[in-house]
Amino acid sequence: MLTGRKLALSLAFTALVALATGVSCKGFFVQPTLQSIAVSPTTVNVGVGDQATLSVFGTYSDGSRSTVTSGVSWSVDPIGIVTIVGTGSATITGVTSGTTTITAEAQALSSTSSATVIGNVTNISVTPTSGNAQIGGAPVIFSFAATPGPPNFITTTNGGTLTITDAAGDSDVSCVASTDGSGNPDEECSATTGATGPYSLVMTYPGANGGTVTSPTATLTVSQ
Repeated sequence: MLTGRKLALSLAFTALVALATGVSCKGFFVQPTLQSIAVSPTTVNVGVGDQATLSVFGTYSDGSRSTVTSGVSWSVDPIGIVTIVGTGSATITGVTSGTTTITAEAQALSSTSSATVIGNVTNISVTPTSGNAQIGGAPVIFSFAATPGPPNFITTTNGGTLTITDAAGDSDVSCVASTDGSGNPDEECSATTGATGPYSLVMTYPGANGGTVTSPTATLTVSQ
């Protein structure tokens, strides 16, 4: 039978063990903190009216990585190209053709993704079908019109891919997306020293069901 002194010592020892255990548990199991986030996928293409899902992955102070399921705020810039809904993962819906930057924020951290909305394009025409450029001279303008759209014109900034080929295999012609005098998007093509030509220009654009819409070939002839 424990005496009063022994009982007091036993209780004190038990309390110390409990306290040490509690401190130890807290020391070994500190809640990891969020260090960085990343949106996945980093680029996404959707059609008008179609949807896609974006997720946020977090990297924590203990080196672990997992999906962030709540506390995420989403924004788009420019607005109007997609709608977005969600507080963890998010669903975007294509509204009109174009490209927008989507930003996710959580605990003062941020990450971005790019979304391109693909229009209902079934055909692309090119105007003019040929042009002449001088080395170092003014650019030659090619317009790639889409039907039915949107977009009404295809460029390398709204989902189009422009392929420039030359029999000699050089790459001394470059094209930059711009707008013509009427405000219509176009591609302005210039020749630099070493260009020979003629060059073939073909614009492609994502079509329905994973297909591709291809424009007729435009020819750019280069002179000194």
